[in-house]
Amino acid sequence: MPFTKDIVAVTQTSDVDWRLNEPLIYEGDRETFTVPVEFVTDFASVPRIFVWLVPTYGSYTKAAILHDFLCRTGAVPRRDADGIFRRCLLESGVPFLRRWIMWAAVRLGARFAGTTPAEFATWLAIAVPAATLLIVPGITVAASIFVFWLLERITFVVLEPVSRKPTVAPGLWPPRPPK
Repeated sequence: MPFTKDIVAVTQTSDVDWRLNEPLIYEGDRETFTVPVEFVTDFASVPRIFVWLVPTYGSYTKAAILHDFLCRTGAVPRRDADGIFRRCLLESGVPFLRRWIMWAAVRLGARFAGTTPAEFATWLAIAVPAATLLIVPGITVAASIFVFWLLERITFVVLEPVSRKPTVAPGLWPPRPPK
């Protein structure tokens, strides 16, 4: 396994962000990348409506942290960071289809920076079938999230005036702290 440690030591800093307590080291074929202590990550940046399929952490957590680091620091071009991410997913034992869907998602997130025509064709071959499989559950989950938020909001409006303890207004999405 190219990551030098099995365990990722982190401290939660917000609802979605985590800070590394120890460096994360990846030894590739030609380069070694070290994600430093204090680096802040959200693990896998998965849209909320798809966390049922790809939770924000799992066997791919180290790959996601490394990908965040490579993209934010510009240590390698985005296309290469996405390729390293896909390789790390393979090395971490992520199954074939999930690995390629995750790669297709990060390529979409990069808006295809540096993508060759052959890579774009590969992306289409993964993204189109994946989108057709994900559209119905995605809409269902999005509708469920909205209905739950609406019920939470109604409950808040009714109970907040009579509550003796501080209450927290519900949000549709988890708040992102300022960076």
